[in-house]
Amino acid sequence: MKSKVFLLFLVLGCCTAQAQHSLGIFENSVDIGHPKAAGGASYDEATQTYTIKGGGSNIWFNRDEFHFVYKKLKGDFILTADFEFSGDTVGAVGHRKIGWMIRGSVDEGAASANACKHIDGLVVLQWRPYPGMFMRDPEEEKFYPKKGGQTIQLTRVGKTITMKIAHPGEPLQLVGSCETETLNGDVLAGLYICSHDSNTVASAKIWNVRIDKPVIHEYTSNPHVVQPPVREVLGSRLEIIDVADGSRKVIHEAPGRFEAPNWMPDGKRLLFNQDGLLYTIPIEGGTPQQLNTGTANKINNDHMISFDGKMLGISSSRQGLPGGGSTVYTLPLAGGEPKQVTEGTPSYLHGWAPGAKDVAIVAKRNGSSVYNLYKVSLKDNSETALTNNIRSHVDGPEYSPDGKYIYYNANVSGSMQIWRMKPDGSGKEQLTFDDYHNWFPHVSPDGKWISYISFPMDIDPDSHPSYKDVTLRVLPLTSPGGPRVIAYLYGGQGTLNAPSWSPDSKRLAFVSNSEQVK
Repeated sequence: MKSKVFLLFLVLGCCTAQAQHSLGIFENSVDIGHPKAAGGASYDEATQTYTIKGGGSNIWFNRDEFHFVYKKLKGDFILTADFEFSGDTVGAVGHRKIGWMIRGSVDEGAASANACKHIDGLVVLQWRPYPGMFMRDPEEEKFYPKKGGQTIQLTRVGKTITMKIAHPGEPLQLVGSCETETLNGDVLAGLYICSHDSNTVASAKIWNVRIDKPVIHEYTSNPHVVQPPVREVLGSRLEIIDVADGSRKVIHEAPGRFEAPNWMPDGKRLLFNQDGLLYTIPIEGGTPQQLNTGTANKINNDHMISFDGKMLGISSSRQGLPGGGSTVYTLPLAGGEPKQVTEGTPSYLHGWAPGAKDVAIVAKRNGSSVYNLYKVSLKDNSETALTNNIRSHVDGPEYSPDGKYIYYNANVSGSMQIWRMKPDGSGKEQLTFDDYHNWFPHVSPDGKWISYISFPMDIDPDSHPSYKDVTLRVLPLTSPGGPRVIAYLYGGQGTLNAPSWSPDSKRLAFVSNSEQVK
């Protein structure tokens, strides 16, 4: 994402404008309320990390002093980022604070709502309902670990403002919510810091900063379920995440819809689908290049690369056939004319067997109303049923690199969970047991992890819709331990449908969705 250079403007009244350099997705950086010690902000485009500094006596009572980095927003939004105090924190006042803020103006007594993380571990949502009023917050106090970073999320939906927080690896937890009559229109939204000490400047590092604009109407393009037409389409971000530390980087962003990155065998490019075609892009970003797929020009987000890196499997529609006519094909990874594998429709590819002799697909057969898993021989295109569900959905079959298991997701008891079985369909074993609908397990190349996407429980367990608050998780396969959250995002369908581990098993690629941030 390209940074911008902003001119210095004179801001009259209660705030002092700071010299503008790169502020990433934000528009301005100011001191609010004339703090004695001036603050500032900078953005590192290489790591997509913000550093903010600020003084100020407090954000409280009927006036505030702090440093603010913001942009103007309207409508509903979701603000998410990781926050950590930095610099000299020894002897810091316990109520030194950082977080997200939405504000009616840059006036020192403006109506505002603030998601606060204090240096002593206290977390709270506080708000000033009207300009000049005393700040309010709930009486209950909640504390998180003092050291390290936390993910803080602040959302506005209509009149309701909600704060959530998560310690690394854990789900977001509700801190509090409020309703206001004065913060419903255009607001200033952004990052803030207050040293809570007029003579001191505090600093913080903030990363994985995302501003998402949720849909007003549902996006309904689940290819596995017959649904009404699309009502709203958001933009897309192609992101890469370091699995060990959770740091994310946006490498490509567009106002249209693209989906399901595969990591190419050379480790230098990603492959994704957009508008029925496939494209490659360098992992550093750049201009996408179309891959030649011959006559297949209605490709969906179920595309897979063989373990030997030589072949590409795709699912592409044939018009006038049941279920949209999705059909499985194979072709050289370098591009070429595809060879048809499945005749029955709908059929969706999800996994190559080691040795590239078989593929695993999701399909409806023999008039069934639900999807089941099948193994298809590439020698004669014969199909072998691996599951025989009659009431609920099964999806996402993917072979482990050693060929010992097929991992998949299944709704057996009312929620979608991750399972595995032997390649012949025997030995079915459930791996996840939680209050989420878990989809699309992908095994890391070293066989040590599976990654998957978790949907909230308020959706149909047999559906994997777009534009939901979802998490990406990893589960260890060769060592003890439970699932760990590595990313909180707005996405769903198309986010993680395809295998997207880097060849060294250290990173993942995925797609998040939002109105494009300019």
